[in-house]
Amino acid sequence: MNLFAEIRALVVESLADMAARGELPAGLDMANVAVEPPRDAAHGDMATNAAMVLAKPAGLAPRVIAETLAARLAADPRITTAEVAGPGFLNLRLAPAVWQGVVGAALAEGRDFGRSALGQGTRVNVEFVSANPTGPMHVGHTRGAVFGDALAALLDFAGFDVTREYYINDGGAQVDVLARSAYERYREANGLDPEIAEGLYPGDYLIPVGEALKAKYGDTLLDRPEADWLAEVREFATAEMMAMIREDLALLGVRMDVYSSEKALYGTGKIEGAIDTLRGIGLIYEGTLEPPKGKLPEDWEEREQTLFRSTAHGDDVDRPVKKSDGSWTYFAPDIAYHYDKVTRGYDLLIDILGADHGGYVKRLKAVVSALSGGKVPLEVKLIQLVKLWKNGAPFKMSKRAGTFVTLRDVVEQAGADVTRFVMLTRKNDAALDFDFDKVLEQSKDNPVWYVQYAHARVSSVIRKATAAGIAADDATLAAADLAKLGHEAEIGLAKKIAEWPRLVEIAARGQEPHRIAFYLYELASDLHALWNRGNDDASLRFLQEGDAATSQAKIALARATGVVISAGLGILGVTPAEEMR
Repeated sequence: MNLFAEIRALVVESLADMAARGELPAGLDMANVAVEPPRDAAHGDMATNAAMVLAKPAGLAPRVIAETLAARLAADPRITTAEVAGPGFLNLRLAPAVWQGVVGAALAEGRDFGRSALGQGTRVNVEFVSANPTGPMHVGHTRGAVFGDALAALLDFAGFDVTREYYINDGGAQVDVLARSAYERYREANGLDPEIAEGLYPGDYLIPVGEALKAKYGDTLLDRPEADWLAEVREFATAEMMAMIREDLALLGVRMDVYSSEKALYGTGKIEGAIDTLRGIGLIYEGTLEPPKGKLPEDWEEREQTLFRSTAHGDDVDRPVKKSDGSWTYFAPDIAYHYDKVTRGYDLLIDILGADHGGYVKRLKAVVSALSGGKVPLEVKLIQLVKLWKNGAPFKMSKRAGTFVTLRDVVEQAGADVTRFVMLTRKNDAALDFDFDKVLEQSKDNPVWYVQYAHARVSSVIRKATAAGIAADDATLAAADLAKLGHEAEIGLAKKIAEWPRLVEIAARGQEPHRIAFYLYELASDLHALWNRGNDDASLRFLQEGDAATSQAKIALARATGVVISAGLGILGVTPAEEMR
């Protein structure tokens, strides 16, 4: 049940009837007609802009349309008043029975309440994390992992067919550095002093890798030249790092559907095939780039190179795909990887990248546009930095990692649920402060605790009702006499519940899972406010002694709130609390 969609359908139906009666021109485009909460709740329950957006194409004054529309809407039993405001906005008030019905719908639909067919099965690939397999994931990866997983869950809830994908960057020079670093830990495992030269990875996390290498090879690699062991150790160490990364993701509750390898693109003809496809449509040529202003990028050479004409698809400059020495640039395997995703039949690609990849966005969008003939859009979401605090000071780096705070550090300090929720309390492109002291305190200022506390209160009500012999299963509560919910605070909470299906669609369209966290905090606030009013007004308490029917109606309202909180936390990947300790 999406009440806002239902009332919008009523508005559009009324406008169509007006057109049929000659009160409006036929064939008006209704796409921009909206029904939404008014900015000021004092103005009503819902507002529509119909008269404002149709006035010009209809050739009529907005108030003329609004007044005729208001008369038609007021005839519907769901609408108690329809008032024209200002130049032609229309404010609507709905009957209490409508809001009471939302409570019943939430209980009847259960975990499906708020689910949407918005996506209509659109196939979406969400690629996120994709950390280099050279060590444990750091706090920046943590935020990207949480955002990507929550976005995928949100899109799934809104009717999209979603694939979660991790792109393993195992084809570059960094994996050779990993192999050399692991080899030094292998030497250490064999009783020799490791030589952690500048440029190698110093973290203690490679000590177990060195020991595992010793268990497999003994001391047979010690006297062999690098050329003999590099490839073997590289493959072994990469596999060990990916196992560690999978464990770290599991700690956070993240599971990928697909792992793709950059290395698998080399020597298989996939890079060549993607470049040939671009060549076939006239987008690959041999040329020399003008030197860019400011700092020169790594892949710029003042020589003739093989270039992708990315400016034909919205980029600022054309991009090199092959260097003058014949080797591929870093961009070439990315072209092949995105071509692979396009050929797998996705309707939409979403890449979630660190903020330092901002300069890469236009070229990626250009190549996906070119390779898909403009049919497959690419959305790139940049993840801003996270600043960690503890005891009023920056949280120090992990010795185990050597240079940064790891995902495991954060989860061990705060827990997976807290980590996930707090990482989603800011939009992805805004910087975020993560204060270990604040995220663990029990107060209204801690959003995750506040929302969890609301769900725990609902569970407590259900337990107390059951103990008192009051049936409190969802089927019974859905059939309760919800007309007993008449207080403004109760109707207010029902109105907030009614916003959930609309909020899901707004968040999914904008690819903004942080909206779910904000909404849950507001919903929890309304529940807590009603609970606290019950301390002073016994008639507002969820359990009414000696009155099972009224109790069940009030418990139904609490339980419906719990249904929505549970669904929202499910999208965020947070486990609802049954009780607080």
